Amino acid sequence: MTGPEESGRDWVLHVDLDQFIAAVELLRHPELRGRPVVVGGSGDPTRPRTVAATATYEARAHGIRSGMPLRTALRLCPEAVFLPSDRPAYEAASEQVMATLRGFPVRVEVWGWDEAFIGARTDDPEALAADLRRAVLAATGLSCSVGIGDNKHQAKLASAFAKPAGVHRLTTATWAQEMYERPTDALWGIGAKTARKLAGLGLRTVADLAAADPADLARHFGPVNGPWLHHLAHGRGESEVATTPWVPRGHSRETTFPQDLTDPSAVSGHVAALARQVAADASDAGRAVVRVSVKVRFAPFLTRTRQSRLPAPTTDPDELTRVALAVLGRFDLTRPVRLLGVAVEYAPPGDEATSYTLTALE
Repeated sequence: MTGPEESGRDWVLHVDLDQFIAAVELLRHPELRGRPVVVGGSGDPTRPRTVAATATYEARAHGIRSGMPLRTALRLCPEAVFLPSDRPAYEAASEQVMATLRGFPVRVEVWGWDEAFIGARTDDPEALAADLRRAVLAATGLSCSVGIGDNKHQAKLASAFAKPAGVHRLTTATWAQEMYERPTDALWGIGAKTARKLAGLGLRTVADLAAADPADLARHFGPVNGPWLHHLAHGRGESEVATTPWVPRGHSRETTFPQDLTDPSAVSGHVAALARQVAADASDAGRAVVRVSVKVRFAPFLTRTRQSRLPAPTTDPDELTRVALAVLGRFDLTRPVRLLGVAVEYAPPGDEATSYTLTALE
């Protein structure tokens, strides 16, 4: 294995598993290789309000994307194979991948089931990336793409350029050449809404944004976000890879209903049940709750969230249910409801007895 070299320099690599959920399913169903496969919900595309978790590249060629209703996916590709989601299988596969990465003399920062940042000192980051790819494939049967950069922002973009199953380097030295002609939403952290707002200011490309006045951006996007956008356009970003285990800040449960709810008492009953579920989850995790949020999606697709801070951290299901129902009482339930969710925010580990001001879950 290629490892960090004392004579080398520091690099950040981004390991991104290719079509991860679909790839796990293909390991279990090798007869489906080369066919359009969509994974999501119960695997029944005729059920209303179920969406695709992922799709194979063959399915994506038909326009199928993550988050798309399965009924739409079926319409776009009637010959697609639909499979149900299996969270435990994906978690087990992810753990195996991360254990493989940790077998290298590098720093590993897990960012989800299917991606991790690697911090390494080496003279040959491409060789290290190739070794990482081979090791993951040999240990798990899963393919990954690896991006190389001076920081996480560059490495994250580079792994997308490497897909599928490749290695790509994007650094400060090559940033302008590779990125300046791309649209602003090619940057990690800029979505379609921000890109439209930037375009309204005449800033359509990364080069446009890089040349913009940070003070002017601050006037339009705020004193923090404005300069941050300018920062992204120059390819800057965090370079520290932290190995501290990820600790969730909260947890949520939600339900999408096959038929809209129109009875307020039924809505209250479902919210109470969801509150008790998240209370049990918090208790199982040994975490105290400091904030409760309720999400209501009205037909056809209007989503609203309200939240309330608890007087003291707790995992008591009666208290969490009481607060959730009080939050629900701040909604106007005169419209049909298609989705309900209850989210809780945890106190930091070890600090459950102290009061905190934390960012609310959305």
